Amino acid sequence: MRRLTVVSIGVLGPMTATVDGARAALGGPRQRAVLAVLVAARGRAVSEERILADVWGERAPAAGTLRSYVSVLRRVLEPGRAADEPPRLIVRESDGYRLRTDAAGIDAEDFGELAGRGEALLRGGRAAEAAPVLAEALALWRGEPYGEFGGMPFAAPERARLEGTRLAAAEHLFEARLVLGEHAALIGDLEKHTLQHPLSEHGWELLATALYRSGRQGDALAALRGARRVLAEELGIDPGPGLRRLEASILAQDDHVGGAPAERPAEGAERRRNLPHALSDFVGRASEPAEVEALLAAHRLVTLTGPGGIGKTRLALETARARPDGDGPWLVELAELEDPALLAATLAEVLGIAGATTAERLGDVLGDRKLLLVLDNCEHLVDVVRGAVRALLSRAGGLRVLATSRESLNLPGEAVYEVRPLPVEQGRELFLSRAAAAVPGWTPGAGEEAAVRGLCRELDGLPLAIELAAAQCRVLSVEQIAAGLDDRFAVLRDGSGPDRHQTLLRTVEWSHGLLSPAERDVLHRLGVFASGFDLDAAAAVCGRPVFAELSALVRKSLVGVEAGTSPRRYRLLETIKEFTRTRVGPEVRAAHRAWVLAEAEAAAPLLHGHRSAAAVRGLSAQRPEHRVALTSSLLLGDGEYTLRLAGLLAWFWYGQGIVAEGLGWISAAIELSPAAGPELTGPALLAKCRLLYLAGEFPTARDAADDAVRAARELGDAELEAQAVLHRALFGALCGETDFLDPARAALDQARSLGTAWLECEALMITGMLLRFAGLIDEARRTLAESAALAERCGYVFILSSSLWLVMKIDLDLGACERALAGGMDMVLRLDENGDVTSWVVAVHSLAAALARTGSPTEGAMLLGAAAHHGSLVGFSPAEMDPLDAPRQAQDVRDALVPEVFDTWFAKGRSLTRSQIRALVESWRRSRAVRASPRL
Repeated sequence: MRRLTVVSIGVLGPMTATVDGARAALGGPRQRAVLAVLVAARGRAVSEERILADVWGERAPAAGTLRSYVSVLRRVLEPGRAADEPPRLIVRESDGYRLRTDAAGIDAEDFGELAGRGEALLRGGRAAEAAPVLAEALALWRGEPYGEFGGMPFAAPERARLEGTRLAAAEHLFEARLVLGEHAALIGDLEKHTLQHPLSEHGWELLATALYRSGRQGDALAALRGARRVLAEELGIDPGPGLRRLEASILAQDDHVGGAPAERPAEGAERRRNLPHALSDFVGRASEPAEVEALLAAHRLVTLTGPGGIGKTRLALETARARPDGDGPWLVELAELEDPALLAATLAEVLGIAGATTAERLGDVLGDRKLLLVLDNCEHLVDVVRGAVRALLSRAGGLRVLATSRESLNLPGEAVYEVRPLPVEQGRELFLSRAAAAVPGWTPGAGEEAAVRGLCRELDGLPLAIELAAAQCRVLSVEQIAAGLDDRFAVLRDGSGPDRHQTLLRTVEWSHGLLSPAERDVLHRLGVFASGFDLDAAAAVCGRPVFAELSALVRKSLVGVEAGTSPRRYRLLETIKEFTRTRVGPEVRAAHRAWVLAEAEAAAPLLHGHRSAAAVRGLSAQRPEHRVALTSSLLLGDGEYTLRLAGLLAWFWYGQGIVAEGLGWISAAIELSPAAGPELTGPALLAKCRLLYLAGEFPTARDAADDAVRAARELGDAELEAQAVLHRALFGALCGETDFLDPARAALDQARSLGTAWLECEALMITGMLLRFAGLIDEARRTLAESAALAERCGYVFILSSSLWLVMKIDLDLGACERALAGGMDMVLRLDENGDVTSWVVAVHSLAAALARTGSPTEGAMLLGAAAHHGSLVGFSPAEMDPLDAPRQAQDVRDALVPEVFDTWFAKGRSLTRSQIRALVESWRRSRAVRASPRL
């Protein structure tokens, strides 16, 4: 086995790369830029088109030039790789390339990890451990990141991100050293820092703190005045709450900077509330303030929960503004409060109650004053806020608290109001409102209206995301914004709200940063799911029980619960899923593939029995997971997994009309697995021929059935052989062959000898179909009656309905149209209950002909329209699968009506849902007094 090389790539300064410690020659500027684009993508795949545009701009060469550059980079970074060995570092993915960050050391990623670890240690009260970690992170910088790539579009956002993280890391290191008592030694460095970063309020706070703790109160206040002047001159704003609190503490010399001030009376007489005035219309939640107010009337503590950007703060403010409290309401913004010890002082400052250094004392001062306290963004201080609110409510009888948090405070008497995503129409209203402000006079066309609705669905109805998207209308069309959502964190930025809401990424990172390591790990692993999942599925991909972590993620609004499901199902918002996508490791994808395969193995046998409806519902819910697992296996070149899963899903695909997609998976798997044994190829080939039958490709289906017969005989699988021979006979008959009955009867005998009821009734159904083809109508009818009776006993709804369908066609051939009508109605209702698609469509199509022949041609035309519409949803046409009878049945309906009337009723049928069709069929059956089942 080849020894793995150790590759390191540096972008924090001039770009460098080393392989096993030796400097690697990365080539000219364009080649280096190609590698830099992949590094900047941070483990995400980048399309060839995107790389060419980023590196060459408008004069991009053909894709072959890029591929040659990638080939050279692979040789440079993996010098020992054999020609037939897949690359380990720069891998092909979809229509582009991805740099596997787990296969190389990248200084920018190491820096981010160290900076994050250092901040976590600092926030955890471990400053002595945080300082060396932060110093190590900052030591990785050698110069301007990506500096040599100038104005190339990929570099600017990554450079800004890294510079921002570096600024935060430097300030965290200063903060840690202040905690360790290095006040005087830091003053010079902090003065230099504020000169270089004059708009960083945190930097000014650190400088003033260092000056004050060094005994220089006057200089500390002068520094704060300097900060006020710079912010006013540069940005036209006043200092934020952190600087204001620090200035008040220094002036008062309270406990945190050297002494506590005397208590002073409340200032509420001069100011009764501090709610900011709204800067934009309140759109999309017109009824919700009243709902929250009703909760406040019944409960002294109401907490608005939901994910970041869902609109909790705005809803709280709209509710508070409408209240008639005599003293208040008061807004306490906690997002910028990092030190839990300052919570009581912050509450006292907002309420104008000096000297109340504890929540208990503050509650005593408030007494019976009637007011509402709005505590905004409590999630990072949940424990200390919980204690403070408990103390306040127990001592201040007139107080009510309206909190916003990504998780509830979990206090007795607390009412929790979950702020839900906006429905599509309300999301559209919000988008158009904000877009009108960004682009005055713009009126969306019909195509843009549809794009806006689709965009709101894709953004999970998240108001912040919708507003950020609308703001981009200044520079992008709605279609461009929607197309850019695959990289939504790059597109949804430059918001006008607080820092954590100025980009969608910051909003998610804020929530992510509040998780424990175990919760983060589970969240990252749950990102492998494409749709909803239950607790067992979560445990499967995590490799252990995860109830505690999953419960915490639900409480913290990062995982949603699908109401009314049993067992309960969960789902990640698309935005959270996108955030976790690059954090899903190969071991998680392997666990996901194993879980999908196990679920399919458990469901496949149930499709042939009484529990088929539940199995179909389960597999339908898991269909997005099938796609993820199949894609993952093919990207790994694991065709055998794909063959195994395709064989298990074959009958489900057939019933649901998943034709083109299923054939694509099977063909790719067969191509990838030329040496696969018959135990894998046999079921896959049988699945292939069935799907080709639905597509009307009978010669190709016959060839695939031939291959399935050979595989079954090589394997010695009598059950598989019987199925393959029966299908070979059927497809041969559809291709015009005449010697189809003897093989079918032999396969029927073989099926009977095996004693498997579902296989026997399937063999009877296909044999009955072939007997009808041969003109042996009486024998066909007897065989189909036997098939239906056996299928009903063993619960095989598909075969029961297929047998009824064939009997119905015999009745139509013989002119027994009322009997055909009864059978058709019964078949449609049975298949609807079972969740079938393709057989249901052909049943509806045939029922249309029976209606036309029994004096109801308009109802028949309506059902033809419904069959055409519902078949088109899955790419299925009855005329292609049933070319002998379906066109004639449709013509029977057309011939019974003048064209204009037919077109009217056909169009009406295209708008019908399955539930509406079921109601119509039930009504027709009652009105005609037909029996539930035909006489066979």
